[in-house]
Amino acid sequence: MNETMRENIKIALLGLITITLIINTFFNDNRPPRRDSDNYSSSSIATSPSISTNSGNVNDLNPINPISPTQPNQPAPAAATVLSETRAKTAIQFAESSHNFGKIKQDSKHTKIFKFTNTGKEPLIIENATGSCGCTVPQFPKEPIKPGGTGEIVVEYSPGKQEGAQTKTVTITANTDPITTTLNVSAEVETI
Repeated sequence: MNETMRENIKIALLGLITITLIINTFFNDNRPPRRDSDNYSSSSIATSPSISTNSGNVNDLNPINPISPTQPNQPAPAAATVLSETRAKTAIQFAESSHNFGKIKQDSKHTKIFKFTNTGKEPLIIENATGSCGCTVPQFPKEPIKPGGTGEIVVEYSPGKQEGAQTKTVTITANTDPITTTLNVSAEVETI
């Protein structure tokens, strides 16, 4: 064999090893199964593989570094997207997708309830809702919403020491097309 051919074989083998590592990292889930204390409904546990969606750290897909079941809602890892993509699709319609709190003070708390309807023909399963920062905390229904049914996403915004015009987002991951829906809250934060 000539030197060029040997180099091509080495490159091909390195590529194959890289692809194998990526597949093993993102698609093997060797963590223990969820417990009821993980704040998931029994129906979504029964229909979902055991992939935790309550942490935003991509390293949490590593079975050596399991996720603590007591963590609050955090951004979902990329693997959560796979669940939504494999479920039957439905549609979600919000009465409004943005809200302006107006002028608010620092270190205050403000709540907005975003009401929605499942306008599709399949049960709506919201897998996760995450705020763009720790100051924006969403709560979402854990049970499937039947076709024609309604639900609420409760968003609490606490600006802390932020100042001036603020716009925050909440990203909802569900079995919809597209799989993510974005809600917005904004405010003009005044110093105390």
